[in-house]
Amino acid sequence: MLKSTDNEMKYDKAIELYEKGDYYRALQFIDQLIPIYRGTAKAEKLFYYYAYSYFHEREYIMAAYYFKRYATSYPSGESAQEAAFMAAYCKYLDSPRYSLDQTVTREAIDDFQLFINRYPFGEKAKEANILIDELLLKLQDKAYNIANLYYKMRDYRAAIVSYESMLKEYPDTDFKEDILYKIIKSYYMYAVQSIQEKKKERYELAVKAYLEFVALYPESEYFEEVQKMRERVDRELDETIKSEI
Repeated sequence: MLKSTDNEMKYDKAIELYEKGDYYRALQFIDQLIPIYRGTAKAEKLFYYYAYSYFHEREYIMAAYYFKRYATSYPSGESAQEAAFMAAYCKYLDSPRYSLDQTVTREAIDDFQLFINRYPFGEKAKEANILIDELLLKLQDKAYNIANLYYKMRDYRAAIVSYESMLKEYPDTDFKEDILYKIIKSYYMYAVQSIQEKKKERYELAVKAYLEFVALYPESEYFEEVQKMRERVDRELDETIKSEI
């Protein structure tokens, strides 16, 4: 049948296979028919089934591409909103665990946000927001683990930059208390390892980080430890100032 020149027969067969759930074979027919029926009334249905066939075959990147093409080619189509959501949702499903490259995760967030901007009162807008939050947590996990890796490697300068960048990007992160504690410790250790000319400046940054921490978390489990660290910093600052006189 795939070799036949009877396109109407192929079209009917493609729809039949799709509706039976035989998406793999449906794709073979639709692949031939899309360029033939482009610009006709049947093209919209073919694009819709094409995207969903890839989706059901778990070919999410291909599905996302064709859902997006449907949404842009048929913005007034009855399934345009659904297709726009599914384009983002396919990327959500293709998003890897946090330890891997997160390019697709960021693309999914961007596509969900575009969907919400276009359909703020649509029935899927609430779900899109929930999925964005889930994806953002994955990005936070990645950023947090990268910063922790620098911290464990005792590359305190890189750890500070990573932790502070994370707080800037995710100010309400659940990791905030732990991050601020590690920033204090990193500044302290960074100052200890520094040349004499840099110690005073870096100890002062440790004090600044300490003040922010105790203001936000006066009952933290880390409080006693950071208090002792502050006392050591004060002694080190006194010694550093005396050595400069």
